[in-house]
Amino acid sequence: MPDTIGPNAGSTGPGRIVLAATPIGNAGDASARLIELLATADIVAAEDTRRLHRLVQNLGVTVAGRVISYHEHNEAAKTAELLDAVRAGKTMVMVTDAGMPSVSDPGFRLVEGAVAAGLTVTAAPGPSAVLTALALSGLPTDRFCFEGFLPRKAGERASRLADLAAERRTMVFFEAPHRLEAMLRALRERFGPDRRIAVCRELTKTYEEVIRGTVGELLFWAEANEVRGEIAVVLAGAPEQAPGTPEDHVAAVNALVSQGIRLKEAVAAVAEDVRVSKRELYSAVLAAR
Repeated sequence: MPDTIGPNAGSTGPGRIVLAATPIGNAGDASARLIELLATADIVAAEDTRRLHRLVQNLGVTVAGRVISYHEHNEAAKTAELLDAVRAGKTMVMVTDAGMPSVSDPGFRLVEGAVAAGLTVTAAPGPSAVLTALALSGLPTDRFCFEGFLPRKAGERASRLADLAAERRTMVFFEAPHRLEAMLRALRERFGPDRRIAVCRELTKTYEEVIRGTVGELLFWAEANEVRGEIAVVLAGAPEQAPGTPEDHVAAVNALVSQGIRLKEAVAAVAEDVRVSKRELYSAVLAAR
């Protein structure tokens, strides 16, 4: 059975949590729903209350409800308090510094707790740095994945990139400007200098810039410039490999057979994965014996 059926299923009262997307740079991107929610919600949970204050000033909104600071360092302590308020019938709006809460930002713990408690969670969608960068990158958008920030330590970063070596989907990352050069150098080491990439800087802001090219070209650009601002990096997926000949995949079939898989099933699995003829691969396996 699903966790919920409809927006209020499982709710113990009229309270609700609304994840509200905030502008990623241009205050004009604020939705009418965001403005209404900030003005009417019983509680506004904000990643940074100072940024919230600047936002509502720019929007000309007066927050009537209680403002609570809610960030990665106090999520564990504050979540139970916020869930109790929603249980009591309060409407709570969650906002982060930019974009959609819980996407590389605080909010997941709150949603997880609300779902477990059967409380209503909904969203006021809006700006997203991930989707904006993807759309502007000029790279394939039909299949993509979001990888957030790479680890800061070189060894951990290399390990994460090794896990992505065969990833064919377009990948979107966030990165701090002072670490961009090191990131691009790590991408060159793992994926080579010719992989297509886009660095998206200060999206929707006055000095928005999207630099497109190869990993090698953008590393040269980063080395020659002092990069500033909010950064999203969009990397092309791994190129599709040529299927090769059936003989190239005999070892893969034999490896499956050694694990107890029947020969015909092993041939079918490998043939589908590498896109070669099952009949020709089966013949190649028998010939190799």
